[in-house]
Amino acid sequence: MIKLQNVSVKYGEITALIDVSLEIQDGKIVSIIGANGAGKSTTINAICGLVKLSKGAIFYNDIKLNISPQEIVKMGIVQVPEGRRIFPSISVEENLILGAYIIKNKTEIKMNMEKVYTLFPILKKRKRQLGGTLSGGEQQMLAIARALMSNPKVLLLDEPSLGLAPKLVLSIFDMILELHRSGLTILLVEQNASKALSISDYSFVFETGRLIAEGSGKEMIDNPIVKKAYLSIEE
Repeated sequence: MIKLQNVSVKYGEITALIDVSLEIQDGKIVSIIGANGAGKSTTINAICGLVKLSKGAIFYNDIKLNISPQEIVKMGIVQVPEGRRIFPSISVEENLILGAYIIKNKTEIKMNMEKVYTLFPILKKRKRQLGGTLSGGEQQMLAIARALMSNPKVLLLDEPSLGLAPKLVLSIFDMILELHRSGLTILLVEQNASKALSISDYSFVFETGRLIAEGSGKEMIDNPIVKKAYLSIEE
């Protein structure tokens, strides 16, 4: 379980997170929804050790995450960043190998690669192709596959459907469900609130750095505030 305890984060004079406390239970799909600037991505970056906390603490299975981002990855917490951030000038396979940088056993790396090729067969077909020449949907698959190469226990997905065509968005959410069925705990940050809530066991709603509502995905779909602000449904 990941636990945020009274976490605040500042960027200079701007406070991005304000006294946020939440829990991400093992084996669940947990989503964070909210408008741009609500603090969603900052939450993921804080968990991964990429931003400094100005207050509070973050724990994973009761271990305080006041360690380096690399050590956090070794513990099994891996992020798929917003915008994919693959390496465009190297091949698909080389991108995947870089995703396994914490693994020293070549046999294990090869086994992991076969697993992601089974999950994403299009990547196997494109393995010699430069990452930057893939379609947007294929690049998102590559970003997820690269994260899977390090044997994560918790996968943090930051806006995985951003910029994709509606048909591809459905495919990405199907992939998320498949990854969850394989045993991964998933934290999903997503502006497509209706899709995120529809697959979430639990959800948190952020507004200008604060946690303003939480509950099951269904409860948040039925929440009047969420309906009006994020689902375009008037009461």
